[in-house]
Amino acid sequence: MYTERMSARQIAKALGCGRSTVFGWLADARGGRLATDPKKPSGRPPKLSDQQLGRLYAMLFKDPRQFEFDFGLWTRRMVAEVVERKFGVTMSVSAVGAMLRNRLGMSPQRPLHRAAERDPAAVARWQTEEFPALAARARAERAQVWFQDESGVRSDYHSGTTWAPIGRTPVVISTGKRFSVNMVSSVNAKGGLHFRLLDGGLNTASFVDYLKALLHDVPGKIFLVLDQHPVHKAKEVARFVESTDGRLTLCFLPGYSPDLNPDEWVWKAVKHDGVGKARALDESQLRAAIIRAINRLIKCPEIIRGMFSDSNLAYIGSCL
Repeated sequence: MYTERMSARQIAKALGCGRSTVFGWLADARGGRLATDPKKPSGRPPKLSDQQLGRLYAMLFKDPRQFEFDFGLWTRRMVAEVVERKFGVTMSVSAVGAMLRNRLGMSPQRPLHRAAERDPAAVARWQTEEFPALAARARAERAQVWFQDESGVRSDYHSGTTWAPIGRTPVVISTGKRFSVNMVSSVNAKGGLHFRLLDGGLNTASFVDYLKALLHDVPGKIFLVLDQHPVHKAKEVARFVESTDGRLTLCFLPGYSPDLNPDEWVWKAVKHDGVGKARALDESQLRAAIIRAINRLIKCPEIIRGMFSDSNLAYIGSCL
């Protein structure tokens, strides 16, 4: 015995048959329309058509300042204003958030910043012409390609989160003193990592000392890719490179392009995953935290190799 209020599953269970059989009966009873036919979605129709949504999607890839806003980060309120300006449609902030998430597949993200002085044409040449030629030359001369960078960590750099009761912000005791440690390192696509902590800041003498240590620890020819820091281009550095009789070649990245250097990822890992959570109380503790973080990377070359898989560094993997 069944009634019209029973579901297809309940009817199938009562009659001892499959639900597909019940759907067939229902289709016959309703003049041939299958119970599984798609139905129009319930609720209010979307405020923007698919065509309007496509236009909005393209707009959101542009700088908000092109639409007379004061700063360059999109917010839901700004998107709502653009929708009203361009399409004459008024939307609440929450409705805009739902549209961005559900219909456009977007989410709030921390943006990467690029210098206005950056030359996109120079970046393209480096990725498609200059580095492939460098990699081919390195193979021909049996040289290793390394990427070098330097960085500094301050005592007031903090990162990470901790668990605490809701509404009670946790307090972690750290020092109020200001001190820093400067570092220089090099990495290669095979997972190699070479580093040195500096006494003071980077200058010509300390950079040449680092290059000597690199040549001592890494056998054979080295093509060292690095940024255009003034120290890297100093006359004393050029004289030292010339004195190596071809063992060391310096290759310079385009200006204002840190995203093209995989060694930047090393320092991010050291700072964020290691030092930023250590809460060093003096310089010796800060140095120890840096060494622990770097030694972890040295022992796990797969982490270094993984850094080269970043989309900005794909040009390296395609050549080496």
